[in-house]
Amino acid sequence: MKKNHLKKLACLLTITLAFAACKKDNAGPDPEQPGEANKEQKFVRVLVSDEQSTQLSFIDPFNAKVTAIAAKYPLANLYGTASGRYAAVLYQNQNLVEVFDSGLASHVDHVDEVGNAKWAAITATGLKPTHFKSKGTESLIFNDADGTLSVGYDADFNTAGARFRIINAGLLPHHGAMAQFSNGNYAVTVAPVSGASPNRVQIINKSGTVVHASTLEIGAIHGNASDGNVAVFGGFTSAGATAGGVLVVSASGEQKLIPNPDGFGAFRLANVYYAESARKFIGFVATKGAYLIDVTGSKITPIYSGADAFQCKVDYSGKNLLVLTLDGKLRIYDLQSGALKKEGSVISAVASADTYKPVLEATTKFAYIAVPSSGEVYQVDLADFSKVTRHKVSSKPVRLTLFGFESSAGHM
Repeated sequence: MKKNHLKKLACLLTITLAFAACKKDNAGPDPEQPGEANKEQKFVRVLVSDEQSTQLSFIDPFNAKVTAIAAKYPLANLYGTASGRYAAVLYQNQNLVEVFDSGLASHVDHVDEVGNAKWAAITATGLKPTHFKSKGTESLIFNDADGTLSVGYDADFNTAGARFRIINAGLLPHHGAMAQFSNGNYAVTVAPVSGASPNRVQIINKSGTVVHASTLEIGAIHGNASDGNVAVFGGFTSAGATAGGVLVVSASGEQKLIPNPDGFGAFRLANVYYAESARKFIGFVATKGAYLIDVTGSKITPIYSGADAFQCKVDYSGKNLLVLTLDGKLRIYDLQSGALKKEGSVISAVASADTYKPVLEATTKFAYIAVPSSGEVYQVDLADFSKVTRHKVSSKPVRLTLFGFESSAGHM
């Protein structure tokens, strides 16, 4: 009798535990645990390169852990991929691109740790790889010295011996830019002669064939972004480079110019960003500040106007714009309203003549600022600027990118 009773209890306990496990598997992401509210999301990663050292610094902010990674060359340009898992490492002067694997993979409702952070297997060897763009699982590079594009896909990144595929569209070598459309085509800049600044944009397919020729000419095109349907390129709109604006190129081939605001002067918006969550385009140039680009209303309006802004970045989620000025002050703008949300000093004043100034990226919770003079990355709490975690990295960090995922939900 007693034995049967114990068997029933054991069976009931097994069913209860199985039900609890099933319930946990089907539940949403666990809420933040006590003590985690003031920490970064668990699966955000930061990669930093140095001006002189070949060391990359791989930061896990949640655990405040910095790992030194041996790279091929110093002064690498760094870009997180759209998928979040990888970071592209461009050695421009050495005609080489490598890819770093975070070891993280998103499954929408959670993130898996699929392996250790490591170098991926794929490489690209186009001449002078410069501009990098990523959409979905596709990564695209413009090679300035030969006018080609290099294209690679996440699925191939860890295949032994894999190489980015070269697209030759017959472009002359130039400091080019490109944008990816949702239909699979690309908008690419065109230069009138080899080595000249690009003055037109045409649309090609993945084989390099022209699908839509250029219909408008501007000058010295630089900086661009795309929402998948239109691409926006900054440039000059007068032969004497005394006026500027943006060239808006539709995936269907239409092109139009939006002039800079009255009184803007002989400047161009040399950097263009797209904030995905806010669905806004932003143009930036250090000599004039940050501007909202309304492609529908064909209007450019100021967000921050001033000649002292040296860093301007959209946060990782695409909701806010962060502007860092020479006095060490950080400003955060809500991109839906354009309103200033917060401002305050976060670093020491920066000399305008410095070749390598601090560089900025941000998540929803923190700003990350690589400070060359101190060999550190400042992790600034955006809720309280006085709370700063300093990560010691290399001797002179000058490039920084975010990758990974703004999530703490792991596989249960």
